[in-house]
Amino acid sequence: MKTGNAIVLAGGFLNTMNAKTTHGLLRGTERFTIQAVIDHAHAGKDAGEVMDGRPCNIPVYGKVVDALSALRSKPDYCIVGVATVGGILPPDMLGEIRFALSQGISIVNGLHDFLGEKPEIVALAAANNATLIDVRKPKSRADLHFWEGDIYKVTAPIVAVMGMDCATGKRTTARFLRDACRAKGHKAEMIYTGQTGWMQGGQYGFIFDSTLNDFISGELEHAIVSCWEETHAEIIFLEGQSALRNPSGPCGPEFLISGNAKKVVLVVPMKREFFDDLPEWGPIPTVESEIALIRAYGSEVVALALNTQGASKAEIEAYQQEYEAKLDIPVVAPLEEGVGRIVEVLM
Repeated sequence: MKTGNAIVLAGGFLNTMNAKTTHGLLRGTERFTIQAVIDHAHAGKDAGEVMDGRPCNIPVYGKVVDALSALRSKPDYCIVGVATVGGILPPDMLGEIRFALSQGISIVNGLHDFLGEKPEIVALAAANNATLIDVRKPKSRADLHFWEGDIYKVTAPIVAVMGMDCATGKRTTARFLRDACRAKGHKAEMIYTGQTGWMQGGQYGFIFDSTLNDFISGELEHAIVSCWEETHAEIIFLEGQSALRNPSGPCGPEFLISGNAKKVVLVVPMKREFFDDLPEWGPIPTVESEIALIRAYGSEVVALALNTQGASKAEIEAYQQEYEAKLDIPVVAPLEEGVGRIVEVLM
């Protein structure tokens, strides 16, 4: 299914959550073969080592020109690998994008700042036979679906992977769960709901935050029903977005109600106190209150998945012991131990 080789622009953010699109691509993509990461702050290092201390044999170069001189083959694509507040393209990335286009390299952009609306960039792409792919460009009305109730025909369990804040690892946890189920011989599928999920090769899904509000429920239903009918999946995982109570973009009831997800894996940023780490946005509610809110929607939290950023091994173990005793459900650190214990509960 690979569509070509790619380099990824991380813009100096490789060791931060602003590069979560890059992180997702480094952890796995069926759509592209990642050749290198471009990040001036970490040039000369292994991208995986910078990301989470685990080498992945993908080099980091300071500029696109450096990558082109070092790589054996020219990449087909240059991917914008950052996710900024408001989806705005960092101004200093435009220079790298212009250079890539001048070399005939197509651009994949997952931000709300569409390259296809910048006349200079459009002209440069055309002059060099390159393509501009704005992943978040909204669908036309003719391509949108309204909710119809077909979701109730789906007999496979639908599991929403939801988080207590943005950028906690919902997509990564959903992919881990899908892959772990497949490794045990189960037909598992994942519905992507963000730009990175599409870049990773997702076959079923939509871009949640680019969809006209009236059609979010319908697009979600259409993706789930199409996936179930065409793949005969035994279990379907939904990639959550934002959080139920993040004030910058509360999100989640759609997965529970319109998507009929009766089971939830809740991703908890165990060291984070405030939404998006901003005190003025307010404190993140307790795990217990979030579980109660999800229960009020008619769904059940079957496991916690921990975002362990900034936590020591001892802190992780203590948190797991405390909340497994309190809640009597698995509390798993996906990056450290995988998600096998959650799969055992689901299956």
